[in-house]
Order: sequence, then structure tokens, then C-alpha cells
Amino acid sequence: MSSFREDLLRGQVALVTGGGSGIGAGIAAALAGHGARVAICGRTQAKLDAVADGIVAAGGECLALAADVRRPEALAAVTAAIEARWGQLDVLVNGAAGNFLAPAAALSANGFGTVVDIDLKGTFNACKAALPLLERRGGVVINISATLHYAGTPLQVHAASAKAGIDALTRTLAVEWGPLQIRVNAIAPGPIAGTEGMERLAPGAVRERMTAQIPLRRFGTIAEIAEAVLFMVSPASAYMTGAVVVVDGGQWLTGTNFVGLFG
Repeated sequence: MSSFREDLLRGQVALVTGGGSGIGAGIAAALAGHGARVAICGRTQAKLDAVADGIVAAGGECLALAADVRRPEALAAVTAAIEARWGQLDVLVNGAAGNFLAPAAALSANGFGTVVDIDLKGTFNACKAALPLLERRGGVVINISATLHYAGTPLQVHAASAKAGIDALTRTLAVEWGPLQIRVNAIAPGPIAGTEGMERLAPGAVRERMTAQIPLRRFGTIAEIAEAVLFMVSPASAYMTGAVVVVDGGQWLTGTNFVGLFG
């Protein structure tokens, strides 16, 4: 059950990148469930259609558009489709991401660059594509970051570097776009159950050991990240911009990373 009124976002239009699965799909459903008309994009049309069908079945409105965030022209087409259908954009959530485990010594330049291209450059590309619509009425950008770069996280140099860049991008755009009445914030999730990333990064016994090192002694849920997004796009956060809000059950405070978890 949500903590927010069902009509919280009535009259608003939102775009969620990476909306075809995991956290992105959960955020899209939550935004639609609170009155927003939602567009989602990702690389696989079938996954997007499944999410859109669920939103429509629940009484929402959703536009599913295949697009690779690494291609600025693809995102320009997405925002053009949003303008053609609804004539506005109020919320952008940058959820598209890629990750895998790899020691730095064995990581190829292409592997490092691919994650940076999707996570960091993809976030910039989406922000840039959305700006012409967002600046008409003001709006909110939420970037999905992480806590990997708060300490040294082995096997994650590519993702940690990209997420650190997202935090810097968030703060810089908050300063540049504040006069346009565009708020730019980020959410840094910890381990979230039911996501493809955690299935790959923390299988079986690794998950048990990681859970034992989280102060709240559990993984978070997609719904809890979606609730954080709802707060950050609501009037309750109207004076927040440039913030990176950690939602991780206290994990990063313990200095926990992947060291020793795979032994």
C-alpha cells in the first residue's frame, strides 16, 4: 500500500528510462498508479509492452518505446513521441543501467566503456533530450545512482565510476537548471530484491552473507525505491535539488562491499 494519495501526479507526464524491468518498471507502475501518464523506454520492446500492458490493466496510461539511451537520436525520438501524444513532460526518471562483476585487471576497455555509456552518458543523453519539454513548465529529474563509489567496491570499477559521474551530473544540472524551475536529484539504492542485478551480483549464499551485514537485516524492495521516487517528485520535496538520497538499509554506513562475500 502506497504512502501517497492516488491522485498525487494527476495531470503530469513522466518518462522512465530502463522501464522494461526491475526498478525502472516498478517506478513506472508507481507513477502511473498515482495519476501520471507514463512513457517508458528500453532496448527490448517485448519487455516494455509487458510493463505497459500491466499499467493499462491497472487503469493507467502508458507509452512503450524501444530506445537505446546510448543513442541521443533515439531519445530525441522518444521525447518527440511524448510531445506528440501528450504535449508535455514533467518528470524524467533515469533508470537505464548495465552491470556485471569483473576485476579491473581483467576488464576490457569496451566493457568499462559500455557501462559508462549506458549509465552515465545515457543519463546525460536523456536529460538533454528531455530539457526542451521540461523547461516549458518546470519539472523534476530523478537519476538512479548507487553507493558503490562511497568506498572501494571490488569487481565494480566500471559501475562505481559511472555512478560517481551520475552524482556529479546530478549536482551540476541542479545548479544549471534550477533557474528553469527544474529540480534534479538522485536516489542511491542499496541491494534491492527482485532485480536482475542482485540475481547476478548476489546469488544464494552471497545474498545471505550480504543481508547479515545490512543494519536493517534485509534487502530493500522495488516498491520502497518507487516510494522514494514518489516523495522526490511530490510537492513535499519542492525545495530539494542536487540531493543524492541513499535508500540502502544503512549498508554503506557499515563499510560493507563485496570483499569476502564470494569466498
